[in-house]
Amino acid sequence: MELKFRHRDYKSEEQVHSLHRVAAVTHPLSLQSPSRDQVDVTDYGRDEFFDPLRGDHGKPEDSMKGLGRTSTEIAGEPYRDIAIHFLGKEWTSYKKVLMQKFPVSKMISISSLSSSIMKTGKGPEKPSTDVHLEELDEEGVNYITLQEYVSRLTELKDEISRAWHASDRVTSFNLSIKVAKLLSDTSVLQFYPTLFVLATEILDMLGDMVWERIRQKAEYTEYGTLVHLPDNFQATHICAEAKETCYNWFCKVGSIRELLPRIYLELAIYHCWRFLSEQPANNLPRLVMMARGIADPLASFYCRLYLAHCAQKLPQRDIGLLIISMNDMKILLMNGAHVSSTKKPSGALSGTRSSKLGLMEPAIEYVMKCLFKESCELLQIGDILMGLGLARNQSELFGNSSCVSLVLHHLLRELPIRIVCSNALDILHLIECSNDYSFDQCLNYKLLGLRLCENISHVNEVNLVMKKVIQVVSQFNSLDEYLNVVDAHVDIALQKHMNSYLDSILDGIFERTLDDEIGENELSSLQSILLKILNHFDNLENILRLNHFNQILSVMQGSSRTIVNTQILSIATRNSCVRDPTTIQFLFEVSRSLHDSINLSTIKEKENNHSAHLVSHFIHMVDYDSEVELHLDFLVQCRGAFGSMSEVKEMIVHSSNLLVVKATRNDISDVIFVKSCIACSEVTISSIPSHLKQLNLYLETAEVALMAGLVSNSDGLVDSALRCLHNVDLFEGSRMPKDIDGFQSTLCKFCSLIVMIPGNIERGVTSIPRNMFSILSSLSWMLPSMKAKMLCALILTVAALSQNNLLYHATHDEVVCG
Repeated sequence: MELKFRHRDYKSEEQVHSLHRVAAVTHPLSLQSPSRDQVDVTDYGRDEFFDPLRGDHGKPEDSMKGLGRTSTEIAGEPYRDIAIHFLGKEWTSYKKVLMQKFPVSKMISISSLSSSIMKTGKGPEKPSTDVHLEELDEEGVNYITLQEYVSRLTELKDEISRAWHASDRVTSFNLSIKVAKLLSDTSVLQFYPTLFVLATEILDMLGDMVWERIRQKAEYTEYGTLVHLPDNFQATHICAEAKETCYNWFCKVGSIRELLPRIYLELAIYHCWRFLSEQPANNLPRLVMMARGIADPLASFYCRLYLAHCAQKLPQRDIGLLIISMNDMKILLMNGAHVSSTKKPSGALSGTRSSKLGLMEPAIEYVMKCLFKESCELLQIGDILMGLGLARNQSELFGNSSCVSLVLHHLLRELPIRIVCSNALDILHLIECSNDYSFDQCLNYKLLGLRLCENISHVNEVNLVMKKVIQVVSQFNSLDEYLNVVDAHVDIALQKHMNSYLDSILDGIFERTLDDEIGENELSSLQSILLKILNHFDNLENILRLNHFNQILSVMQGSSRTIVNTQILSIATRNSCVRDPTTIQFLFEVSRSLHDSINLSTIKEKENNHSAHLVSHFIHMVDYDSEVELHLDFLVQCRGAFGSMSEVKEMIVHSSNLLVVKATRNDISDVIFVKSCIACSEVTISSIPSHLKQLNLYLETAEVALMAGLVSNSDGLVDSALRCLHNVDLFEGSRMPKDIDGFQSTLCKFCSLIVMIPGNIERGVTSIPRNMFSILSSLSWMLPSMKAKMLCALILTVAALSQNNLLYHATHDEVVCG
């Protein structure tokens, strides 16, 4: 028997069995009772569901032609998970910075709309926030504390979460709409960034809950089989039930009448388009066009900020829509009052407009970051610049003559460094022509200089660039503006050895310091410029030859002067010695200024020690060669100038004693000079607070005096050392003694020295050892082991004194009487 297959006409069968379809007269959601994923839209009007913004008329995609529309795909598994995780951390960090940048006062005023939303609550008992608001409304003033506002938003967030987990999607959705409505209240400008952060956190939570619900449905096939949904899934992998749920949520959002909450809610769940479309980014241009309908500029800017953030969650990144958003913001800025003017508005409007522009800046900054985040190729950069109206073609990237200064600033921040370096002259011309009130023009010149310094070796026509910068800044009368710009460009002049431009910069600084007062901003810029110059030159003499360097340094004050002085001494102390009298005097003045700037009650001990170490090193390096009298005069001058630095005074003693040694070895046996050096040391030692250091220095000076034949002077110094020994306390309030080994070594040295000191003839040779024994016995803090070692040293000293011939003696041909 022959088997035959029946011929089937599938198209005919489909037509026969398909249900008859009739166009709906009204919106289907208005005819159905709300279910778990359906919302009663009666509140928004039953018969007003025609929405031209959702239609295909006009096709917003057409407006993107010629703007270099490009899309990039996020890398496949497993890198997409990492990218999304990083995006979340980046967004969280950005929101923190946004709130810190615009702090708000404790009490804020709110509009009647926000007041009614914040009063809305569930349950029989009203929260304390609502009671407080009612009391304020009775007086005709709508005020609320920041803490109460945040508390009410937190309550709303918790209510949305509780309703969702109780399967009450209607309540969650309605409360989310109320939160989104808050973003239309810009009555308190400074509070709006904080409101944006708080509200979008709630909307992001709703978006995550909707995504998770749809994803759970998508993990089942049409036949109810559980499957694992990969992260890089396609819309074709999604079952019909999950798609229906997803589409229903977008219909809910489409039923919202108010434009602003409607956009925000769709953006919150926008990444769910991945369940419905292979190209989810195709719906973003519609939202970009819808944002043009937001009347308030501030709310419009932040809506575009949130749009750019939500667009980053999609696998495809559309550069074109970001370009449209940036151009829309640019048009709003250009159409704003006084923005295109080069003069700042006066009166009450000036503060309001300036603060509003500052509040708008984060949106421009974030959109610009997103625009360049995925644009690495030169072709894409050209497309972006052409889309922004700056480039004429791919080879002439900056052909336009002007741009809004605020937009230009953030464009310069994000442009690849190779583009900036190769088009520096064109950018300079663009900045010069973009002179409006939206942003301080000198900051754009400064930013260009900072960007060029990132890769100075690749700057094209660097000589022409510097020449143009010098021409521009020469027209600035304000010292602050002048310093801002030259600070960013001085590195170029230094690294390219453009000495003439460096001289011009220093001349300009000096001329303006004669007329303007030096404020904190100017001091900070001066500090930066001088530090760059100091770090460039290795030789201090070359620095001192620069035009007006000393005069510019003399006008500085405060911590900036201290930092510069510290760096000057650090450079000077790299050498072995300083002999030039002019350099010595300059460094002395620098050191004295550094010493005078120290406030012992406030300065950190570590910084104080570092400054004292540098000054000490400088004093140690000074060398007057054979002019020892000049050297001693210098030390005496230092003793009077650096009274607050113990380490410096120790160095003065060491240097003074070294002069005695040099005079003795070089047969410069001027007794008056030697005695002057000993007197300088003795007077300086008494002003040092540490008794242990005094003890060491007295012994050192006594040795030097003995070597020079000044026996009577050495006797007096030993007596002073004994008085110091009586006051030494190694514990100094702590539980453990300090520098035990050093103290024991000092006492052994003391015992060795008194062998050569004749001491008081009337009291006998052993008078000094007896005094030492008496003092050591009276020191209650001495440990038994320390005392035993010291007593052994004294026994050896007495044994040495009992010899007819001393074991050793001071090398000196003549003993000079005091």
